[in-house]
Amino acid sequence: MEAFTEKFGVGQPVRRKEDQRLLIGGGRYTDDFNFEGQAYLAFLRSPYAHGRISEIDTEAAKAAPGVLGVFTGADMATDGVGRVETDIPLTALDGTPIFKTQRLALPTDKVRYAGEPVAVVVAETAYQARDAMELIGLDVEQLPPVVTALQAATEGAAAVHDEKPDNCALHWENDTPDAYEAVAAKAHKIVTIELTNNRVVPVPMEPKCCTAEINQETGRMTIYAPFQGGRRVQGAVADLLFGGDGDKVRQISDNTGGGFGTRSKIYPEIIAICYAAKKLRRTVKWLGDRSETMVSDLHGRDQVNSAALAFDENGKILGYRLETYVNIGAWVTENGARLAIDGGGRILGGCYDIPVLYYSCRNMMTNTVSTDTYRGAGRPEANYIVERLMEKAAKEFGIDSRELRRRNFITDFPYTTQMGMKVDCGDFAACMDMALKDADWENFAARRADSEARGKLRGIGLASFVEGAGGRPEEIMRVRFEEDGSVNIYCGTYSHGQGHATVYSQILSDKLGVPFESINLIQGDTDTAPEGASGTYGSRSSQMGGVAIIRASDIIIEKGKKIAAHLLQAEADDVTFEDGDFKAKVGSVTMQEVARAAYDPARLPDGLEPGLDETYHYTRDGGRDDQSYPNGCHICEVEVDPDTGDIELLAYSAADDCGTVLNPLIVHGQVHGGVAQGIGQALTEHLVYDEETGQLLTGSFMDYGMPRAKHLSDIKAAFNPIPSTNNELGVKGAGEAGCCGAPPAFVNAVLNALEPLGVKHLDMPLTPNNIWHAIHNTESEGASA
Repeated sequence: MEAFTEKFGVGQPVRRKEDQRLLIGGGRYTDDFNFEGQAYLAFLRSPYAHGRISEIDTEAAKAAPGVLGVFTGADMATDGVGRVETDIPLTALDGTPIFKTQRLALPTDKVRYAGEPVAVVVAETAYQARDAMELIGLDVEQLPPVVTALQAATEGAAAVHDEKPDNCALHWENDTPDAYEAVAAKAHKIVTIELTNNRVVPVPMEPKCCTAEINQETGRMTIYAPFQGGRRVQGAVADLLFGGDGDKVRQISDNTGGGFGTRSKIYPEIIAICYAAKKLRRTVKWLGDRSETMVSDLHGRDQVNSAALAFDENGKILGYRLETYVNIGAWVTENGARLAIDGGGRILGGCYDIPVLYYSCRNMMTNTVSTDTYRGAGRPEANYIVERLMEKAAKEFGIDSRELRRRNFITDFPYTTQMGMKVDCGDFAACMDMALKDADWENFAARRADSEARGKLRGIGLASFVEGAGGRPEEIMRVRFEEDGSVNIYCGTYSHGQGHATVYSQILSDKLGVPFESINLIQGDTDTAPEGASGTYGSRSSQMGGVAIIRASDIIIEKGKKIAAHLLQAEADDVTFEDGDFKAKVGSVTMQEVARAAYDPARLPDGLEPGLDETYHYTRDGGRDDQSYPNGCHICEVEVDPDTGDIELLAYSAADDCGTVLNPLIVHGQVHGGVAQGIGQALTEHLVYDEETGQLLTGSFMDYGMPRAKHLSDIKAAFNPIPSTNNELGVKGAGEAGCCGAPPAFVNAVLNALEPLGVKHLDMPLTPNNIWHAIHNTESEGASA
């Protein structure tokens, strides 16, 4: 056992076992699934951002060549298809519940954003479906759109939903502002900032797509679509189309070209496609193109923040005030309103001891695509605000920002935040020291002088951060030994790039002493996934799925002791398990020998069922309190060309505490990926709507700036692992840290570079155009002064 666990056990940098199949073209994505006689679907999408539907004329489309059916929301309502309502347990301070929208897959009353699906065409070919879609007549009485959160909050703004004329789905507060105002009144200094957190779109490699296959004999539907957990799709489609009969619906995701949160939701397109397939009793396929994905996938971020920190004369924080307007889009989705409250809100003060907090969050509905979970899910926004504030405060105090952070770091654990979350452990100062060393911070002045000699401006910036990880507090995993000696892990989680096949195999190999190569991951199919499985999001898989594997293995070991005792003619109480062997005074047998015996009734003790096959339903005892809190410090160094506004990222150092590092190679990749997405938001990415028409102006890669290799530098990733006390693996999650650390570190670095020119504030993204204007606007202000 030692030979292979030394090489493949927990903590080893094992190469991902799933990559070989993908590298040689063996991946199967949704578009790879095709069936004889399948039909093709196209969506008619609203060209208007806001308006009342007067008529949808489908007659010409129905008569077009190859058309099998044209369906609208009225057709679905006639057939009894219900509405999707999200059950969000949020209330205002006075107990008023959040405004909940009830969404039809295809609207019948109003269109509420440009790109909203309003009708579907199904035809024999994809081209016929698209051609016929162009023949549908859509008559809309246009209404003025509201595009930004502040627009929506303006008195007299058009109502996105007539039932909520103020457009505010929920004004949430943690408390009254009285306590903050009391400490602010005696503060030595109050530092304020106004910030925008720009809207982005997740952009998975695989565009949105779906195939709904119908079994002609049974009427059972199989849905092929990229999701981060299929049970939710199965449940929604069963409830809306099959009277709640989950056995009538199967969902399969084989490979997925990226998730980032957007693949964890139920989209109206899925319901409409499944409806059309059921109605026609034909397999129906839809493949959206990139622009269609941009106008229909849930977006991320989009906040406007007004924040203040009150300090005493020694630079210690007395209180924190934050007022946020969140643009949650046209529909109240599962997490759109929750992200800033339960996501980022739980770690609102970042790494810092915040004695008093007042937090006001207004969730505003607009005529845009809804915002929801995107990598980091509220935590990048929260950390960005407080890190920008700390950097500004250091300048106003005239002290080093590193010193100001040290004075305010949380040092006594467990620490309960003002939002009620208990951070169990961490060493924020140690992470910062590690990052400072890797970044060679002390010799920055010499590097800055070199840049100045070349006419460039060099800057360095850091950000300390903490996040909450773990997501929903339940997960189910199944571990089964097969008769051939292999072991299958049937997953409740779903791997869409995280390397679960490798990491789960490492965990199980360590625990049971079985060869790494003999372990298989079975996932992405509701027919094999454990009942009640949740899926993957919120950096939860290792701490939820991994722990469930450990506990299922414990049950296997206890059963294995009984089998081993029977084989060894010993008492079960005398049998121990260590390093893959069951041992008694009279001898020992391996786990593999016990597993083989488990399938031979003649070799089993009386009353014991054959097989080693156990499922564990893991529920965190403390619910939200038992989450983990990954944290770290990221530092980046940039060079700015003052003539063009162009920014070059020169160096990036990340020091992360993600608890026990299960596989350093994979965790490095997670850090790199998160940093790339965080730099993308800070430097190039911005989803923009025209504020007068509500039209999406950045609907393709010609307009939406994805980060490229040239925008990144080498990334140094180091770990300061302090095992979490909230799970037996000690893991904290690693997939979203980069998105938390990169934006504030990058923006702080650019502000540091531009400080000699008098630039004091920037909002993301820091495009060359935005930087050039910031420089020249500052010069103009200086000249006029």
